[in-house]
Amino acid sequence: MVNINVFSQILGLVDRDIFNRLVQKYQSDTHHKGINSWTHFVSMLFCQLSSADSVRDISNGLRSTTGNMSYMGLSRTPSKSNLSYMNSHRDHSLFRDLYYGLLDLLWNRDPHRRAELRRLKSKILLMDATIIPLCLSAFDWAKFRSAKGAVKLHTILDYDGCMPTFVHITDGKQHESKVAKTFSFPQGCVLVVDRGYVDYAWMNILDSTGCFFVTRSKSNMKYTVIKTIKSEALMEGGIIEDQTIELVGLPIVGYGGKKIRQVRVLDSTKNVVYEFLTNNFSWKPKTVASLYKERWEIETFFKHLK
Repeated sequence: MVNINVFSQILGLVDRDIFNRLVQKYQSDTHHKGINSWTHFVSMLFCQLSSADSVRDISNGLRSTTGNMSYMGLSRTPSKSNLSYMNSHRDHSLFRDLYYGLLDLLWNRDPHRRAELRRLKSKILLMDATIIPLCLSAFDWAKFRSAKGAVKLHTILDYDGCMPTFVHITDGKQHESKVAKTFSFPQGCVLVVDRGYVDYAWMNILDSTGCFFVTRSKSNMKYTVIKTIKSEALMEGGIIEDQTIELVGLPIVGYGGKKIRQVRVLDSTKNVVYEFLTNNFSWKPKTVASLYKERWEIETFFKHLK
C-alpha cells in the first residue's frame, strides 16, 4: 500500500490554482453531492500509486487513512458506487489538461541556464544512464549480479526545464555507449555526456550529422597537440589552455582523421584539472566548461527519481 505521508507530499506538488481553473472550465463539480473533482483525482492517483486492482481497493484504501484525509484535501472518502459513477460520467478532459498544465508549469519553473549559455540557441540534451536495483527473488528476469537484480535506465534530459524527452530501459549489464548508438538526435543539438560514452566512431557520426557533443577526455587518450591558446584572461576564468588536437592510433581512424578540440580547466576549489572534448570550435572555452558542468542536472534528476 502507498505511504500516505509520501502520497500527501505528492499531492502537495499539484498546483491547485491550475486544478480549480480547469474545474471551472469543465464545470465538473456541478451537482457533485460531496464527491468533487479533487476527490476523484486523489482516488485515481491513489489507484495508480498503490497498484489497486478495483474500485473496492481504492475505496477501502482511502478509508484506512481516515485520520489523514485533511492532508489530502478530502472531506469524505468515495464509496465503490461513487467511484464507478464518476469514472462513467465525468469528462476525462480535466485530467488531460491538468497533466499538460503541470508539465508546462514544471518545464518553465526555475530556469537552469547559466548566463554564458543563454546565447546558445541550440537544443541542449543531457544523456546518462543509471542502475535501478531490483529484488532478484521478485524479478528473476533482471539478473545483474549473482545475488542482485537490476535494470538500467537510459535517459535523455532536455536542459530547458530538465525534463526527460526519452527513456529506454535495458538489463543492468547493457553498456550505455552501445545503447547510445541506436539513438538519433536532431541536427544542431548539443549533446552533453560523461566519458563513459566516449566512442570515437560514434562521436564521428554525431559530428557528420551536424550534432555537437561535449564530454570529458579519457585519462589514457593519446593525441598530438596542433594548436594551443593560452592567456592571462583565460586563466582568470579557470581556463588553463584551449587546444586543437589530433588523436593518435585507432581513435583517429574511428573519428575519421578529423581534428577535435580539448579545453583544459582548473577547478580551484578541488585543485583538479578537467579536460573536455568537443567538436565545436567557435564557442568560448568557458562555454564548453559550463556545458559539461550542467550535466550534473541529470544526476540530480536520477536522485529525485530514486
